[in-house]
Amino acid sequence: MKKEFERWLYSDKVDVDTQKILLSIQNNEDAIAERFAIPMSFGTAGLRSTMDVGISKMNVYTVGQTTQGLAELVISADGCERGVAVCYDSRNNSELFAKTAASVLTANGIKVYLFDGIRPTPELSFAILHYNCIAGINITASHNPKEYNGYKVYWEDGAQLPPEHASVVSAKAAATDIFEGVKKMDLDEAKAKGLLIIIGEECDEAFLNAVLDCRLDSENTVKYGNSVGLAYTALHGTGYKLVPEVLKRCGIDKLITIDSQMIPNGDFPTVASPNPENRECFEEAVKKLDELGVDCGAIIATDPDADRIGLAIKNDKGEFFALNGNQIGALLIDHIIRIRKRTGNMPANACAIKSVVSSNLFDAICEKNGVDHISVLTGFKYIGEKIKEWTADGSKTFIFGYEESQGYLSAGYARDKDAVAGSMLAAEMVCSHYAEGRTVYQALQNIYAEYGIYRESVLNVKITGIDPMGLMGETMADVRSRTIDTIGGKKVTAVRDYATGIIKYADGTEAPTGLPESNMLYYELEGGSAVIIRPSGTEPKIKAYILARAESDSEADALIAACTDDAKALLSK
Repeated sequence: MKKEFERWLYSDKVDVDTQKILLSIQNNEDAIAERFAIPMSFGTAGLRSTMDVGISKMNVYTVGQTTQGLAELVISADGCERGVAVCYDSRNNSELFAKTAASVLTANGIKVYLFDGIRPTPELSFAILHYNCIAGINITASHNPKEYNGYKVYWEDGAQLPPEHASVVSAKAAATDIFEGVKKMDLDEAKAKGLLIIIGEECDEAFLNAVLDCRLDSENTVKYGNSVGLAYTALHGTGYKLVPEVLKRCGIDKLITIDSQMIPNGDFPTVASPNPENRECFEEAVKKLDELGVDCGAIIATDPDADRIGLAIKNDKGEFFALNGNQIGALLIDHIIRIRKRTGNMPANACAIKSVVSSNLFDAICEKNGVDHISVLTGFKYIGEKIKEWTADGSKTFIFGYEESQGYLSAGYARDKDAVAGSMLAAEMVCSHYAEGRTVYQALQNIYAEYGIYRESVLNVKITGIDPMGLMGETMADVRSRTIDTIGGKKVTAVRDYATGIIKYADGTEAPTGLPESNMLYYELEGGSAVIIRPSGTEPKIKAYILARAESDSEADALIAACTDDAKALLSK
């Protein structure tokens, strides 16, 4: 650790600003350990950390080293001419990191399609397919606070990198000297040599047309899109341009935009964290609507890289509240099924997908309407894999996929969640219910009345220390070793251990999970509830997902509280 720190400190490859920071911490062992003890772990979710000096942090040196590893994978796959699409969001240093990656790739003889400015994550996924690239890089930390940045890698199918390729990149990067082993080329030189292609509006147009092809109820959107009252905030991110544009093309030309949050800004000055799951992200919008004195049917928010949406609606008292990801998912799949059935546009082999930690309400809606559905591991790449599989063999037609973390997709033009299309679909859903005399809140209550009360909650247990990933592994191993008979007062009827691939039932019988290996435990509870425990793939924390199924609101709330208490106790040991 100290040796690596000193190598950085005395290297003539280190820039002046980095060297100043290194000098400022040279007598602080804790600060050195935080930055140099353990390198960032590159996995299927790429890299994510705070921006700072050192091998544990996001900076031009770690980005360059990782990109050199990716370059070697691309070269081994004969993908130099097909090239790599590179995209970035509005975060501080995102453009710098993207251009660093482009410099490394082109120096290795790999063609790069670099966006001319910030773009939503789903457009990067789309661009890989559109330009037939071998891979893609997106510089983003999604909804994390401003101190963070990240590096996501996608493969030729438009989905995030599969585990076998992630292992190659990780190994190649680890074997690359962070200063001497990284090739770089001036981008003007790369452009002159035909290795760097700048892409912009032509890709936007193709992407928007693909999104618009997902419309199901354009008639009601055109008819009621302006009268229902729709507001939108980009939360200082990449949705600022394309979301209003796609809604305008759907006939909504009186969209209320929250101007203070429509300016891209990596400091995210109006929010503590730009996460559309949080009620606080809608406060600026609610304040503006109150000032304007307008009636609003829904507020749509997108996160900085515009792959996830948030939705705030009014309750029966006229107060705005933020829907959670599962509620949005239920409303959208219900809308898709209703409209497809009404218009005779439901494929005979239609299938919808959710992540395994998402609400079982989704399953209930699909089953009652005769629509096939499956669950996949957490990570939208698993939904992308199914889209690729079904596109190739024609066995099923993908109609919708979602994760409880508020990511949605309803067609195969991209293989990652899309907040541009999600915003359009949400607006269409609001207009469809308005046309039939319902608010979105009333529509949600109708769903609960038909399928039962479903409530969900997520407990996040932060893991601190020099090696948080190691500590998370130890905690999961400890939980796995325990025999748990009840959670929240409900009997555990089965335990799905996705690390072993085995479901163990309370009666002693066993069965395969049917899903790939993952460090996750799924406790099935009597009555249709569940508790799922897994480490985060991008942050130092362990998550406990509580899925409650009950007959009343009060019963559901009590069950959520009881399960949360038990999960806290379990993860604190």
